Amino acid sequence: MSRICDLTGKAPMNGHNVSNSNVKTKRKFYPNLKVKKFYIPEEGRWITLKVSTSAVKTINKNGISAVINKFLKKGSI
Repeated sequence: MSRICDLTGKAPMNGHNVSNSNVKTKRKFYPNLKVKKFYIPEEGRWITLKVSTSAVKTINKNGISAVINKFLKKGSI
């Protein structure tokens, strides 16, 4: 299971844990992904997407159809 957002393309980042003595060890920052089902009224069907929580907020604000069309035009999907 890849940890990449279906809409925004957010993926894990690399970084460091920094201790009190300033010793740096490698770590990963994972995006906050959720598997969500969305209803598309124009097509009359449900779709399941793995999206970041920031993408869910964007979908709630603009609507699923507008967000999908925007990302299709951009070429992200």
